[in-house]
Amino acid sequence: MKEAQDHSGLPRGIDHVGVTVPDIDAALHFLEKAFGAVPLYRNVTPDHPQQGNRVEKILDLVPGTVVKEMCMVALGQGPCIELFEMHGPEQHAALRPCDFGLQHFAVYVDDIEAGCARFKEAGGVLMTEPQKQPSLEEGPGNLFCYGKTPWGMIVELLATPSRERFDAVSPEKRYQPPRRQSEKAE
Repeated sequence: MKEAQDHSGLPRGIDHVGVTVPDIDAALHFLEKAFGAVPLYRNVTPDHPQQGNRVEKILDLVPGTVVKEMCMVALGQGPCIELFEMHGPEQHAALRPCDFGLQHFAVYVDDIEAGCARFKEAGGVLMTEPQKQPSLEEGPGNLFCYGKTPWGMIVELLATPSRERFDAVSPEKRYQPPRRQSEKAE
């Protein structure tokens, strides 16, 4: 008899890829035109930017960086793209979350505590403990945590079991990775 494997904390797959851009509206225009992307919702807006020590710690930002805007974008039937428009000192080409270009990818986990434990056991470093999702993404069980791989790449672990708030304002439902095949059989 085959022993059941422990899948707690393993990701279902990539939920979204985060990209920092110099102008979010220009980036949306390009993505809509080039790929038929659909803007779902703006989780941070210019009238309510994110800034300060807490945000700098969570995202590992250079002090003084302002997250001006964030927009979740659907791209076909796969993972979303989360666009960030940030402004701050010392921005460079695609090295940190506050720089232009690819900044992180996110993996969806049903058990974020187990996922964070696996991440650390594999040699990753968490920037914080799991945090409640902000704004439209807030809801029971909706948590996220950023970490760095051993080579310094940013990965976000997240769980969004409560999707009602952002699904209610989105023109399409946000992608959620399906359960792993091995979990479906159990």
